[in-house]
This record gives sequence, C-alpha cells and structure tokens, in this order.
Amino acid sequence: MDQFLSLQLPSYSRTQLHRQIINTDVLVNGASAKPSYKVHTGDLIEVELPLPPITELVPDQIPLDIVFEDKEVIVLNKPAGLVVHPAAGIERGTLANALVAYLSENNRSGSPLRPGIVHRLDRDTSGLMVVAKTESAHQNLTEQFADRKVKKEYIALVYGQMRLVSEVINQPIGRHPTQRTKMAVLSKGRAAWSCYKVRKQYKQFTLVDVEIKTGRTHQIRVHLAHINRPVVGDDVYGSGQINQLRNQKMQTAITNLNRHFLHAAKLAFIHPSTNEYMYFSSPLATELEQLLTVIEVDNT
Repeated sequence: MDQFLSLQLPSYSRTQLHRQIINTDVLVNGASAKPSYKVHTGDLIEVELPLPPITELVPDQIPLDIVFEDKEVIVLNKPAGLVVHPAAGIERGTLANALVAYLSENNRSGSPLRPGIVHRLDRDTSGLMVVAKTESAHQNLTEQFADRKVKKEYIALVYGQMRLVSEVINQPIGRHPTQRTKMAVLSKGRAAWSCYKVRKQYKQFTLVDVEIKTGRTHQIRVHLAHINRPVVGDDVYGSGQINQLRNQKMQTAITNLNRHFLHAAKLAFIHPSTNEYMYFSSPLATELEQLLTVIEVDNT
C-alpha cells in the first residue's frame, strides 16, 4: 500500500504515506489497512492528506503564564482556547508562535515549528505543560514521556453519575472510520490507558480526577464518552447531552462556558539535568470554578 501510494502521489514521500496509513488516514474499501496491504484491482482507496506544512513560525507576542523556569525547562499554564502548535488553517496565534517570540534562538529546542514542545493539550483544555529549552532537555523529556515516567493528572466534569468510584479504561484509540476529525475506541487503534477516581458526585454530574499513562489524541474525552460519561461542554464527543439537562439555567451556564471542562491539574517529571523530581499543580481556571458554583447551588 505505501509503495502504491508513493507512486500515485509523488509529492509525498513513502515515509509520510506510511505514517498516514499507520494513523488510519487511509481507508481501503471503507476500513483501515496496514502499510503492507497488497493492493488489488477494484479496491476503493480513500486518502486524507495533510495540507502542505508551513515552513517558518511567525513570532507572536502572546502572554505566557509561567509557573517555573530555569536554563533547561519552562512549566506553564496553557489557557483554554490556545492551540499548541500550527495545524491545517492555523498558522498564527499558537503556543508555538508565542514560544518563538519568548525564547531566544539559542534557547529553542526540537523542531523549528514546535520549539521546545514535547507534549500537547487540546485547544479547549487548560492546564500544565512542560517545554524544553535545550536539545538535551528535549531528548530527555521526550524519552520520559515515551517511557511513561511523566505523571499527568486532569480534572474533568462529566455528565451523569459514575457507576464506580474508580475505574481503569484500557481501550485502544484510533481515527474514527467515517468522521475523520474525530477519534474513537477501535480494536485496531493504539493502546490507551486512563484511570478516573470520583472526586464529587452531583445530581446530574460527576467531578473526577483522571490519570493517563498514554497521550493519544483526545484520549480522556474519547474514553469518558466511551463509558457514556462525556466531558461537560464537549460538543464533539458529548453532542446532545446538554439538551437532557432538566435545568435551563444549567444549560445556559454550560453553553456560556465556551470550552469543555477538562483541566491538566498535575504534572510531575524528573528534571533533565539535576534528576530532581519536579511536581507542579494548577488550580482550576476561573470559568470552571464559576460553573461548579452554579452546580453546587443546583445540587442543594
């Protein structure tokens, strides 16, 4: 398959196309396939290719909420609404653009288009991120993430009450077979592990802590939706849930939130050069606290 596509699409390398197949961005007769799949006469092949990438980041003077910084790393709070790095149709106003403006050329690591970025948060997820300022720190942190040594814990508010006080969701995730902008639990997807613990139950919601060992795209949102407890405010994986709420005031409060209720509250890693265990926590964003106040009133 990858060889066939490289002949049909000479502007893309075989390596790029191989990656697209692995990411389930190539369908054969409506189903995902392996790069080694042997193409047959009559096969219907659908390929979703990324737009030509930008070649240079424009510096943007975007304020950064820095929690910690030294010569090796930066730990910051990303606000909801800020995209981490450029993507199709988004070339300006990202965290990557802000880092190019903030860091001198000698204090940038990794790809020129993703300066210092070793992990990401969804656009509407707020909370803690670590950024590498040197190549050695970038490599070290990348390895820590790959080896699942970085502790990542989130706070999420979901629709409905949880059946269990805690639960491990160990379900593979891949590109949705028909809705290509979404992810889904798929038997042929990549391994994904999330564990939630109930923090507080409300009449119509549950506040949970979620720890993840893997970092798949939309992982927490997909896993919680998979057990029929989508994240509040998530119009992609929780569409229609808001209409089931009994309280019109509650519906309005969630609509006005303009984001989903997911916050990266805790982050811990080993410092790349000192080997010190670094632990950081971040309080909920103001708009999330305000929504909880509305829910508390409704719960009495």
